Amino acid sequence: MIRCIIFIFGFLLVLDPASARDERSIKDLSKALAALASDVDPGEAELLSVTAHTTARSLPRQYHLVLNPEFQCFLVNIGARKRGWCGHWTQDIGARLKELKPKTLVLHWGVAYERTSSENNCLVVTARNQPFQDGITIDGWRRAGRLFWCTVKKDDEYELEQHYGHSGITAWKENLQWTAWLQDYGPANQKAKTTTAQR
Repeated sequence: MIRCIIFIFGFLLVLDPASARDERSIKDLSKALAALASDVDPGEAELLSVTAHTTARSLPRQYHLVLNPEFQCFLVNIGARKRGWCGHWTQDIGARLKELKPKTLVLHWGVAYERTSSENNCLVVTARNQPFQDGITIDGWRRAGRLFWCTVKKDDEYELEQHYGHSGITAWKENLQWTAWLQDYGPANQKAKTTTAQR
């Protein structure tokens, strides 16, 4: 009996830091989304945050993630894995968020360094009638399932002219075609696109 209790306690100690980080991140993202505008529904912000976090955490298993996101992209490129590019993460998290049919928040598709080997795709969430650049980046790919998020303008991993330190100029741009897919909640468009976004 004592061994069983010690085992359970040890197991919880291993799991606790990760779940505690997720819980804190879920709460903080909920607050950040609700703070985008006075008319954002806090309940909707919380549901979007929980869904984004839990979906991001489930994707490494679905993708059979190996080592890190960059190596997974290599495996996809050589045909050893079917999914795992940044665009796949964005598409799969976006599909789940789209099912929520948000009314006070708006989903956008962001791309940085498009058509280069450093290209990344992510979701950007704004309040209604708010510019893309004022939104919040949501990215499951770059931390391999541990959801990364920050404001678009403060995402210093994706800036223009990084050679000499931080420029403060974001590399994120909106992909209008994929944004249209994210914002189409109609019954005819419940299936994800058959084409995949490329990294």
